[in-house]
Amino acid sequence: MSVEGKIKEAAGYVKEELNEHGKTPEAQQRAEEGRELRNEGRIEDGKAPKTTEPGTGAK
Repeated sequence: MSVEGKIKEAAGYVKEELNEHGKTPEAQQRAEEGRELRNEGRIEDGKAPKTTEPGTGAK
């Protein structure tokens, strides 16, 4: 597990969580960017990417 992967996953998680409940298209776009960054970090660490929509609460 790489430190860089863990940092990307954590930063993506924060960005996604901060924006997932926003009603504007910009907030939804930022939540998606957070999800993509989170998945990039997960893939680097050999984990499966999250496939649900941001904000659904599904794990």
